[in-house]
Amino acid sequence: MKKNLLLIVLLFASIISLQAQSYQKPKLSDSNSWSLIILPDVQNYVKFERNQPILDLMTTWIKVNLDTLNIKMVMCTGDLVEYNERIDPDGTKFDQPSKSQWEAVSRSFSKLDGHVPYLTVTGNHDFSYGNQQKKNSHFNEYFPVDKNFLNQKLLKSAGWNTEGIQTLENAAFEFTSPNNEQYLFLTMEFGPRDDIIEWARKVVDDEKYKKHRVVILTHSYLAADNERIKESKYPVADKNEGEAIWQKLIQPSNNIEFVVSGHIGLPDNFEGHTGFRTDKNNAGKKVHQMAFNAQGMGGGWAGNGGDGWLRILEFLPDGKTVKVKTFSPLFAFSPSTQSLAWEKSDYNEFEFQFGE
Repeated sequence: MKKNLLLIVLLFASIISLQAQSYQKPKLSDSNSWSLIILPDVQNYVKFERNQPILDLMTTWIKVNLDTLNIKMVMCTGDLVEYNERIDPDGTKFDQPSKSQWEAVSRSFSKLDGHVPYLTVTGNHDFSYGNQQKKNSHFNEYFPVDKNFLNQKLLKSAGWNTEGIQTLENAAFEFTSPNNEQYLFLTMEFGPRDDIIEWARKVVDDEKYKKHRVVILTHSYLAADNERIKESKYPVADKNEGEAIWQKLIQPSNNIEFVVSGHIGLPDNFEGHTGFRTDKNNAGKKVHQMAFNAQGMGGGWAGNGGDGWLRILEFLPDGKTVKVKTFSPLFAFSPSTQSLAWEKSDYNEFEFQFGE
């Protein structure tokens, strides 16, 4: 009996050891690369108090790995909260009132304040949709322009929200990469209004950004079938979905080359939470369009919020190649789960190239 018990213990120890040995910490493939981190929709982390530490873990991991991965930018695809303005948690669908959700997500991102620029956008859950169909949000209260001075340093233009206030819901940020490439990042609200599409068009067409590589971050754009979203269930007037954004802003442009979005969430598997396609704009340049969301992983909408998944985009020094990897700091945290920390399906680990 004692021998059997000893064998079981030794076998278990061997399995743990093999898992730990097979795990590889995130690292750059080229020491001269820089990286950008994409956080998917985070609403399911903040709507339950039990899940909030996972988002803290994710932003802490980013902060700890700033030098290791040469992280120069962080982007979040929106749906920062489950509800913009609810005070009646039922304990099943959410157990935190909206104020606590906004405080939690702002607190998690505060770990990055002063360390790295991060861009966030408003998703449909960040507005007061419902019977009133109002497009108001508490976003500006918890993500004001001076929250992170590194964001403020990059800010070049800001549009107006539906209340007529300039906020970071629609904003343009100029960024120079470590390899001296010029980027312009634009954030756009969920279902951007025609006025915002026009504002964005004027910004990207400005002569001073003619040679910049423009990146668009918006919440809803690409679906899981890799088709651009044509319509959604939110009957809000003056709203542009993915296909309309493409036709009105992106395709006619000369310099928009990358679009990042979230929003989509079908079954509890990655195929229902990711999308990618490449088309050419009117200048003949490739436009890579990516959707990444993991909020249904880890038990679905009432689960742990998304298993801690994020994306690491490594921009190689050739100025063209981007390597995409999908990683979970939550699984990487313990030797017993480190073997699960990388999602290696071909739609979660791949590379693409900018250019014509």
